[in-house]
Amino acid sequence: MKTFTAVVEKDMDTGLYMGYVPGFPGAHSQAETLDELQMNLREVIEMLLEDKNPTFTTEFVGQDKINIG
Repeated sequence: MKTFTAVVEKDMDTGLYMGYVPGFPGAHSQAETLDELQMNLREVIEMLLEDKNPTFTTEFVGQDKINIG
């Protein structure tokens, strides 16, 4: 079993959740709910892994908070 980290954001204009796997070209999707987004991302990742051996361009390290003022 492989584990991938997805970055998830919510578009304030459309209300849709958007997700992508950093450094994994083509591994992105959008959905109306977080559950649907996770399912969509799982399907996209499985499809990409079946089609080829992906070359990752970056590695997810983490997140950081930046305080201003």
